[in-house]
Parts: sequence; structure tokens; C-alpha cells
Amino acid sequence: MVEPERSRTDVAAVRGPLHGLAVVVVSYGSSDLVAAGVPASLTAAGARVVVVDNDSGAAERRAATSLAADRGWSLVPSPNDGFGAGCNRGVAAARAAGCDVVLLLNPDAALTVDDARALHEHVRRHPGDVVSPVVVVPSGRESFVGAVVDVGAGRTRRPRPGDGPGVRPWLTGACLALHVDTYTALGGFDERYFLYWEDVDLSWRAAASGARLVVRDDVRVVHTVGGTQGGGVSPLYCYWNCRNRMLFAALHLTPRDRRRWAVRSGAYALEVVLRASPRVAVRSPRAAVAAARGTVAGLRVARRTVWAGRAGHLSRGAASS
Repeated sequence: MVEPERSRTDVAAVRGPLHGLAVVVVSYGSSDLVAAGVPASLTAAGARVVVVDNDSGAAERRAATSLAADRGWSLVPSPNDGFGAGCNRGVAAARAAGCDVVLLLNPDAALTVDDARALHEHVRRHPGDVVSPVVVVPSGRESFVGAVVDVGAGRTRRPRPGDGPGVRPWLTGACLALHVDTYTALGGFDERYFLYWEDVDLSWRAAASGARLVVRDDVRVVHTVGGTQGGGVSPLYCYWNCRNRMLFAALHLTPRDRRRWAVRSGAYALEVVLRASPRVAVRSPRAAVAAARGTVAGLRVARRTVWAGRAGHLSRGAASS
């Protein structure tokens, strides 16, 4: 299960240097959010900031380049081939620069130097851990305190007392710290997801490898959920959430559980659309259409993924016989 941990010292009292830490931010048209959320003082504290600019046009590329130059950050120009692919490029750049701890941060999240110190020191003490803070929205409401994949219910949710073996933990990619060697051993993010569920997938593989998933409940990072998409539940959010849920099922679940998840795809799509409020669904039918399209795409990609896996298994068997 996701394990909460309290620091032996107050977060503000952690004053170790940040040498060896890279803060990796993947930005898509979000240089203004990155400028507001990532303090310039991180560099003075010894951290390296790596901004991966997923291409959203020449004007934004110029803005990201200027921001990085002004603050002494590293810029990695990138095509727009997904959040996971961008993170993988950023971590590769961090490793090449000699960093051994990475802190992955959404562009619409706000990090303090003390937050970075606490997470950095945690990974230094426990290099096999994957660690996240508690994530709050600007009002202070907690939006992430740890989460699980409920295999039987076919969805993700918050942990509950008495959760049994049918649930597995996952940590949000909005703010995630781990050792570079751990990230590399896991193969980084699976780039097939493009957007959403890649953090669930990485957490699943990390837990399966024996890594400890930890939520630091003494560290709180502010995340303006949906800030990169103008707020709210967007059609993009609905499409990729519904599509990637079934990709995850195809990659990690048993045939019986995959069928169960497929049967519940319609209910899940409705849940995704209503996450903001029922009024949003009424005002924005595009979100419902996107969820329906994502559900169909997910069922198709799951079928292709399963058959590709079977074909690979059969070909390996034939080669070894």
C-alpha cells in the first residue's frame, strides 16, 4: 500500500544542498505557468532545472528558451509526442548532466525550495523509494493523498481502511521524486499512453519490482488541476483517461479482469465526464463525445495490445523450440 511517512524534522528545517537533484518539467504552451511555479532560487540551492518544451509553436518555443536562459535552466526542445516521452527526455538530459535524483513536476504545479529539499533528502536516504507529496489545489483542499488501482471495481480511487490484495498503490506524476537508477531500471514512462495513466503504469511496475511507494504527508505541493488546459474537465482529459484505462488493463491485468474492465467502460466514461460537476457535462457535450471516443479507442488498443503480446509470446516459443 501507499505508505505515509512523517519526516523526523520539520520541512523548513531541512537545509541540505540540492546538488545532484534535477527538477524536470514538461511544458506544452505553459512557460508562464512554469515561471510562476518553479522558483528561480532552486538553481542557487544547487538543483538543475530541466524544462522539456513539447512543441506548441514558435512563439512558445521562444518564450521557453528565454525563460530558461534568464534563470540558468536547461531547455530540451521536443516534439509534442506526449508527457511520458517528454519526461523520459528530461530524465535522460538530467542523467547526462550528472544528476542522480529527479523530481518530475507538472507545469501547473507550484514547488518551493523546501519541498524540493524534503523530497531530495528522502530519496537520498531511501534510494529505492518512489515518493510524492500530498497535492493540494489552490484553495488548500487535498486532491492527492495517495491512491490505489481497484482491480475489482475497474477504476482508481483513494485508499480505504481494510483495503485487501485486490488493490495496488499508485502515485501521481504531478510531483514525483525518485533515483535516476530506479527510473532507468523501470524503463521510465511508457510512451504509449501519451497523456494520463502513465503515472499509474509506472507505479504499478515500480511496486511489482519491489520499490516502496511513499506519500510524504509533511510536504504539500499546490497543483492547479487542469491549469494547462484552461481548468475543468476538458475533452482531451476525457479522451485520454478513457482510452488509457483500457491500455493499462491490456498491459497488466488478467484476461478475466480485462473483460470486467471492458464491461465497465461506459460507467467509467460517465464518471470521468462528471468529475467536475453534472452541469459541466450538460454545458459541454464535447466532453461526453470525447469520453465515448476514448472508450472505443481504448477497447480497440487493448485488443491490439493483447493480440500483439500473444503473437510475441508465440513467436518466442517457436524460436526456443
